[in-house]
Amino acid sequence: MINSDDQSVIRLVSKLQHALGDVVCAALDDPTVVEIMLNPDGKLFIERLDRGIEGAGELPRFAAETVVGSIAHLLSTSVDDRRPIISGELPMGGHRFEGLLPPIVPGPSFTIRRRASRVFSLDEYVATRTMTSTQAEVIRAAVTARLNIVVAGGTGSGKTTLTNAILAEIVVQAPHDRFVILEDTAELRCTAGNSICLHTTDNVDLSRLLKSTMRLRPDRIIVGEVRDGAALTLLKAWNTGHPGGIVTIHSNTAHSALQRLEQLTSEVSQQSMQAVIGDAVDLIIAIERTPGGRRVTEILRVVRFAGGQYHTERHQEDERNAA
Repeated sequence: MINSDDQSVIRLVSKLQHALGDVVCAALDDPTVVEIMLNPDGKLFIERLDRGIEGAGELPRFAAETVVGSIAHLLSTSVDDRRPIISGELPMGGHRFEGLLPPIVPGPSFTIRRRASRVFSLDEYVATRTMTSTQAEVIRAAVTARLNIVVAGGTGSGKTTLTNAILAEIVVQAPHDRFVILEDTAELRCTAGNSICLHTTDNVDLSRLLKSTMRLRPDRIIVGEVRDGAALTLLKAWNTGHPGGIVTIHSNTAHSALQRLEQLTSEVSQQSMQAVIGDAVDLIIAIERTPGGRRVTEILRVVRFAGGQYHTERHQEDERNAA
């Protein structure tokens, strides 16, 4: 028997689907879709893996307002001119949702980052020329050696999808390890038999989750994205007997990922953390979105920090491509 609360959720989800419309709902069911974007002027855009970003018609203002309001209700919160931003997961599929209302935008708008419907393997990355076979072998060797991996790239470059592929490789090689996965919203997918997923909330940030993680007996610490001083907590965790983790970071190149980590750690420490970074980070994989599709552009091995600089080794194939 369905109780009144369940019936209320069903009605809200139905109202949400109606407001989203057939185009957006179909896109949510399309495994090639990466992102769905509604601009304040009502224009819809959809990004697909195989075609990039394309216009997808329009969504009326009242429908967009209904979408944002319904999701706020489903998340047991409110959104108005004093609280014009709503972040969370769609009840259908767990896709990441970011909604905005006036006065911070001229009209209601939102972006839906579609959760991957399946995990791509490293072999598939090679088949689609997102990476070379040699790069794939370097990543597999890094997994075998339990190296700490940073996946770097800009917005929409495919960091999460690549992290899922690396995570799948770790599960193949170390199926009995215990995985602790930390994210703002659920985007990473792990098939390990022994895993726990932790999500941040308005009251529990990533630093707090990382501190709790140390008491959960992790073999592998995986972080969806680090964007603040929690980076230092993660680096210290990796340096205290928890190798073989993965984290994503916004950065356009492998070398700038090191600088970005310096910036993040400086938010919580006045001391230089370059030596800590040099000890904790072993491999940086840079991926970017190009006109021809997503590409792994370089793989950088971080040896250490000494003499005032990072000692690194670029993958030989990357050196040839750079030349």
